[in-house]
Amino acid sequence: MSYVESMFSLAGRVAVVTGGAGTLPNVIAAGLAKAGASVCLWGRGTGHPIQAAVAALRIDLENTVGREASGGIRVEGVTVDTGERASVERAVAETEKLLGVPDILVNGVGGNLGKSAFVDVDEEKFEQILRLNLLAGLVTPTRVFARYWIDKGVRGDVINMTSMASYKGLSGVWAYNAAKAAVLNLNEGLARELAPHGIRVNAIAPGFFVGYQNRALLIDEATGGLTARGKTIIGKTPFGRFGEKEELCGAVIFLASRAASGFVTGVSVP
Repeated sequence: MSYVESMFSLAGRVAVVTGGAGTLPNVIAAGLAKAGASVCLWGRGTGHPIQAAVAALRIDLENTVGREASGGIRVEGVTVDTGERASVERAVAETEKLLGVPDILVNGVGGNLGKSAFVDVDEEKFEQILRLNLLAGLVTPTRVFARYWIDKGVRGDVINMTSMASYKGLSGVWAYNAAKAAVLNLNEGLARELAPHGIRVNAIAPGFFVGYQNRALLIDEATGGLTARGKTIIGKTPFGRFGEKEELCGAVIFLASRAASGFVTGVSVP
């Protein structure tokens, strides 16, 4: 194994990616698998069936690294509601039976539900978005994994999904802004809390990547061109384009690799 391979290889690791059938988490899962980790995709099974995502990832892995090289890398799926502690506990046990002890957690659950002026905020929807991004997207799964790792003496790695909205609020998405700012805050706090147990907590903060949930906001389906909001965003983006999904993988592999980033915790990489 070359120096670069040994620095970034995740061979022998087991990663859980929540929201694993979603656009960005699924690409991240593929990146982890291609770096050598066995991967378990977690999802609720609604909208993006998790088993279909598993089948597609297995094919992608075989086509990318070859049948022989991919033989020791397993991809499985588990149906789970990451907002319910008991469901997460069952999913951890099921993942361990399928792949062994998971030692990487990517909290990929999240999203938004429309936008409005603040005076028109729907409090019920506001709470739903907070629960999705903050509780299901970080608090509940991380709490369960942290307890599991501490009890087993595992030096685990958590990678959260912050956002550029964690640093500066985006217009009209009040609950999403609040939730992602909170994710950044807890990312830092949990890094300090869990460091004595050898558990690292880091994050990536994607800019604008076109995905399942935001496509209609950014791309005009009738013309294939940018919407008004899309044009505004691109006008403020130095590269003048949206991010490519695969551009997230390198940062995640870096943060997951103990050899590459073993003394790094509490960071959020924009």
